[in-house]
Amino acid sequence: MEYTTVRRVVTGHDAQGRARVVDDRDVEPITSELMPGCAFFRLWGRDERPAFPDDGSPRPAESWYPPRDGSRFMINTVPPGEPIPPADLDTAAALEELERRMPGAMAANEPGAPGMHTTDSIDYVLVVSGEATLELDDGERTVLRAGDVLVQNGTRHAWYNRGTEPCTIVGVAIGADRTRPT
Repeated sequence: MEYTTVRRVVTGHDAQGRARVVDDRDVEPITSELMPGCAFFRLWGRDERPAFPDDGSPRPAESWYPPRDGSRFMINTVPPGEPIPPADLDTAAALEELERRMPGAMAANEPGAPGMHTTDSIDYVLVVSGEATLELDDGERTVLRAGDVLVQNGTRHAWYNRGTEPCTIVGVAIGADRTRPT
């Protein structure tokens, strides 16, 4: 399942406290020549715990990953294999653009361990299509296929698509506290 846009419908409360649709629009994917074929949809997020009623307007959600009490809702599509950037790509400019569009996402990746990262969040992940390989810090790998779910409890991990078709996952990340270093 590949997306060109995702329709996002948002509800909120009017001045009398009644539920209303307050936004209905298509969300464009974030793409980069650094990762050809990948599409990242940042659908919603906030940096604080919600309190209701609210008017449904977007709240601050600065970084790609949520802070404590924050949340993020996203859909990611990754092609099979290893995305290879074009040879003539201005890598510095592409990284700068990606940082502007996905603040902190690339910085969370560990140098020398492509894709490996740890976030201070609990992530609920649903594989919608294709298959994704989850790799943990000791090299343990688990293949998830369409319909499988993962509860990611702030562990060090990386995602790969070693399948034969694009993989689409839906994820919700909720910020958490880390009581000891990783």
